Amino acid sequence: MANVTRKIINDPVYGFITIDHPLLLQIIAHPYYQRLRRIHQMAFASLVYPGAVHTRLHHSLGAYHLMCCALGELKNKGIAITTEEELGAKIAILLHDIGHGPFSHALEKTLIEKVHHEKISLLIMQHFNEIFEGQLKLAIDIFTNKYNKPFLHQLVSGQLDVDRMDYLTRDSFFTGVSEGVIGYDRILKMLTVHNDELMVEEKAIYSIEKFLVARRLMYWQVYLHKTVLSAEMMLVKVIARAKELVKNGVQVDCSTPMLDFFLHNPSAGNNLADHLDKFCLLDDTDLVSTFKKWMFHQDKVLSFLSTSLINRKLYKLKLSPNPIDPNLEKTIKEKICNTLNIAENEAEYYVFSGEAINTTYDPTEESINILFKDGSVKDISQVDNALIHRNLSSPVKKHYICFLNV
Repeated sequence: MANVTRKIINDPVYGFITIDHPLLLQIIAHPYYQRLRRIHQMAFASLVYPGAVHTRLHHSLGAYHLMCCALGELKNKGIAITTEEELGAKIAILLHDIGHGPFSHALEKTLIEKVHHEKISLLIMQHFNEIFEGQLKLAIDIFTNKYNKPFLHQLVSGQLDVDRMDYLTRDSFFTGVSEGVIGYDRILKMLTVHNDELMVEEKAIYSIEKFLVARRLMYWQVYLHKTVLSAEMMLVKVIARAKELVKNGVQVDCSTPMLDFFLHNPSAGNNLADHLDKFCLLDDTDLVSTFKKWMFHQDKVLSFLSTSLINRKLYKLKLSPNPIDPNLEKTIKEKICNTLNIAENEAEYYVFSGEAINTTYDPTEESINILFKDGSVKDISQVDNALIHRNLSSPVKKHYICFLNV
């Protein structure tokens, strides 16, 4: 029987997505990639938006599809992209998020300390490069921005990358939040390359402004929604409590051996390359089943937090433009200590403060450059009458206090 070299996948957002290279099919079939089916794209956002149950696999395939469209448009405009470069860029975007752990960004650097998901993605790509006998070298160079055509990396990771285009489109689709809808198809049509840098044509200015504003609105309305933030911070507190108990010699058993390993070996992140098999068996299921087990743990803090998350009994979260008054936090802590009859040091699991930050557009990070018909180039924030001006370039910071309402 002949090997399958082409598959189509029916995606609810874009329709049919075509996988047309045997190496892509091999990567997608690998257990490390299939794990993405078991990790929600938006962590606990489904507690507010019940439709937001799409996975990292959905997003990965969607970003891959947009990469195919972008490369096709650029080639149609006469920009030189070889078959090898095209495949490398497709692999790079397909694997850009493969290093995400359970509940994605919510547990970033918490379960496995001091290790960013992009570092883990690179480790997995390097592992695949060994398995597939060096066929991922170009993809790795593009992913790490070491290839001599920077625009390929910018399509994977930049201010106007296909990663952002897909997650805004997909997340708005699954949440039903129409403010996140962007004209991704028009933006793709307007992409161009000038001096090996990714740019957009002059007539796309309004589409780019819509894209940036949609991103800002999605952050406050969805990603940093106060209920989502409360649930995600409670998730962080559960893991912190479990780690504290382990450190103090209290027996804390997880539902799976993989989660047990990382909980009891906090330094495993220092040599994660040796533990990739264990990491790539971790997903949301490990944590949810473990929380159900911890509901009956003898430690009342761990039990309370786990039960609250499973049953969606979330802490109250208040946002403020100003730093939280320490006296307010102290007053709430005292009330909780008296009501629940707990020690003062345990109160930090029931009340805590922090800050949420959202930047619409940061030209110091990387520019979105507009290529005008006369050949001149301007940053989007410098364009006359632009909606995205310097005021929108500065980050918006909101402070919050999160607490059990007793």
